[in-house]
Amino acid sequence: MKIAVIQLTSVLDYKANFEIIRAQLTEAKAKGAEAFFMPEVFYSMSDGVTPTTFLVEEGNEHYKNIQKLSIDFGMAQIGGSAATLLNGKIVNRAYNFDKNGKDLGHYDKINLFSCDLPNKKINEGNNYTAGSDYKMISLGSTKIGLGICFDMRFSEMAHQYRMNGAEILTFPAAFTVPTGKAHWHTLLRARAIENQCFVVAAAQWGHHNDKIQTYGHSVVIDPWGDIILDLEEGVKVGVVELDFPKIELIRKSVIMSR
Repeated sequence: MKIAVIQLTSVLDYKANFEIIRAQLTEAKAKGAEAFFMPEVFYSMSDGVTPTTFLVEEGNEHYKNIQKLSIDFGMAQIGGSAATLLNGKIVNRAYNFDKNGKDLGHYDKINLFSCDLPNKKINEGNNYTAGSDYKMISLGSTKIGLGICFDMRFSEMAHQYRMNGAEILTFPAAFTVPTGKAHWHTLLRARAIENQCFVVAAAQWGHHNDKIQTYGHSVVIDPWGDIILDLEEGVKVGVVELDFPKIELIRKSVIMSR
């Protein structure tokens, strides 16, 4: 499977974001991508203090805008999240569609990020309500375990997906710069190695507003833990082919206990 990984500097205005996204998807389609992976909060990036006013609800204008990306470009869309209104509360929801726009299921971020670093205090719980259920989807015969950003720190989540047949683990992210420099590659490589899965992490990068700066380095990591794509810094798209037979080869050579 040939996949595209989208790296963005999303802003509050979803229309500005979509202008860039559509240009990136045009490039990805030309390179033969069958599916594209989007970052966390790609639709509208708030300042972390006040939620975006562009909230997705099932079937509303914003939902249809996201769905239409798959329809217009004929590619499956995996993992990118958007702030979503659910029963009067806001969740950070990852959306997934096949190439025809069929909804493959969603995941609401369970582990909300909180940090108290020098000059940086963030508590996602001020804006979001945590989800409660893990979620796997199927893209054809490929099973994908869904997480969002901070979820990558919780190995038990990835392990459960692996035990239920996942071949890809995905962690769309808006990782902060200090924690990104310290932990981003290490955590994602660990999830790939211990579960012998491909890990795909599309990320936000750069200065989004006067309060939010993200690390970038969108990556694809193979089941051996090798980084086969790293977008480093900048707004860009990367296309890479996933060699699924490699999963079975590695799993046979390194036996995994329960």
